[in-house]
Amino acid sequence: MHADISRITFRPDRHYAAVIAQQGRVQLDADANEQAAIQLFQARTTASDLIGQHGGPRGATGFAVGFEGGGRELDNLTIGGGRYYVAGILLDATRPQPGTPVVEDGQPAEQGDEEAAPAAPKPPATWTYWDQPDGYRDPERPGDRLPTQFPYLACLKVWERSVTAAEDPLLREVALGSAMPDTAARLKTVWQVLPLPGSQLELEEGATKDQVRAAFAKWVAGQAPSARMAARSERPEHADEDPCLVKPDARYRGPENQMYRVEIHEGGAAKDATFKWSRENGSVTFAVDELDGTWVELASLGSDDKLDLNVGDWVEFADTAYISRGEPLPLLRVEEVDLPGRRVRLSAEPDPSVGRRPELHPFLRRWDHRSGSRHVGGRTKPGASKLRNGALRIEEGGWLPLEDGVFVYFEAGKTYRPGDFWTVAARTATGDVEWPTDAARRPLLQSPAGIQVHYAPLAWVLGEGSVADLRMSFGPLAAVIPAASEEDLAAEAAAEAEAAAAETGAADSSAPQTAGQDDHGPLAN
Repeated sequence: MHADISRITFRPDRHYAAVIAQQGRVQLDADANEQAAIQLFQARTTASDLIGQHGGPRGATGFAVGFEGGGRELDNLTIGGGRYYVAGILLDATRPQPGTPVVEDGQPAEQGDEEAAPAAPKPPATWTYWDQPDGYRDPERPGDRLPTQFPYLACLKVWERSVTAAEDPLLREVALGSAMPDTAARLKTVWQVLPLPGSQLELEEGATKDQVRAAFAKWVAGQAPSARMAARSERPEHADEDPCLVKPDARYRGPENQMYRVEIHEGGAAKDATFKWSRENGSVTFAVDELDGTWVELASLGSDDKLDLNVGDWVEFADTAYISRGEPLPLLRVEEVDLPGRRVRLSAEPDPSVGRRPELHPFLRRWDHRSGSRHVGGRTKPGASKLRNGALRIEEGGWLPLEDGVFVYFEAGKTYRPGDFWTVAARTATGDVEWPTDAARRPLLQSPAGIQVHYAPLAWVLGEGSVADLRMSFGPLAAVIPAASEEDLAAEAAAEAEAAAAETGAADSSAPQTAGQDDHGPLAN
């Protein structure tokens, strides 16, 4: 998550059940965040254990997919309202309906009143593929259109991302004043209904629903990134220039504690992938008020010299749609800063798909990398790590320096996914970074801390008016409470059976004997 946090302390393998506050102690953001993470982990693990990988409550199962033909290129899918769980994460596809406004003077406008405002059109009752809340599909982009060849799979893509006041101004408490920073960020669940061409599932014609689900599960397994990274600290060559900051033998020599974020920008194999890094966990953002060519007017240029913009900084021009789509664009360099006008001039005009719609809350995100060097075999090779589209190239199998003695290492032969990230906490008190190590204090390779993406199949779209539902549903566990305990009910049933048997026996003994019938009663002898 891009938030101004000190570090991430949640470790599922420690099996902590709660965070216990102690009197007279300093409370840190990491403590509260770990408590929230523990509760989310417990709730979602329980839901997954009971429901499975995905499913919805019977009678209120959401995300029913329907196909609407519209000339192939503008085909559409309807998305039914209701709830659905994917990997224990609750999703709600119910489309909000507008409220009832107060009519001026408390009276409805008379029919034929020319000054009366026209009634707003009533929104659809359900979402569709083209207007789903976090999809941001564009009919003008061929890659966003639904497949023209049938069959194809409609599936759910689910993940979480952080939201700050730069993207949602309602999070800011205006009573604190404009000079005060924002308060807490939010974690948002994002869902998208997306098409997957049937050719990618390698299915034969006439496949059953179970075969489609199995092929989809195989496809999902292939989407997981294989990248792993390690981090360490090392005493930089210039450590003796200013020994006052920390003791001379310290390895991390930054002037302050930092939360480094290493994030993949462009994905793919190592030869195509790039990364960027921030010493503030990517939390330094600037809300955009206006865009004029390469000049960007900002709501603020930062509160201090640590959180401001300077010539040479690399920034990412983003908005809500850009983040939700997850398709990285080239980073831009700050070429000029106009302090009185709160403006910066960028190295190029931002892509037309970003920042032109104020309702999407455009902003700049600052990254702190520079064209650096590569560290192999204990020696540093200047100029080996170059930029591509403003981001650093991935170089596997060697230690890459960030700054102040912090190094990262990418495992060789892996693939990368845009947005995946690792966090590295650096501390001046120890002159070291917080990173898992083995008994010999060797850094351990770690998978990305995020983004955790989950998928679920919804429907196998066969053509016009033909959709095979692939959703799962579950019923409530609750049942009617019996009038008595199980033991009492069993005893009552046994007594009723015994009474019935006795009545049957009495009826048999009173019946007259017929010729040739043997008498085996107690008086026979």
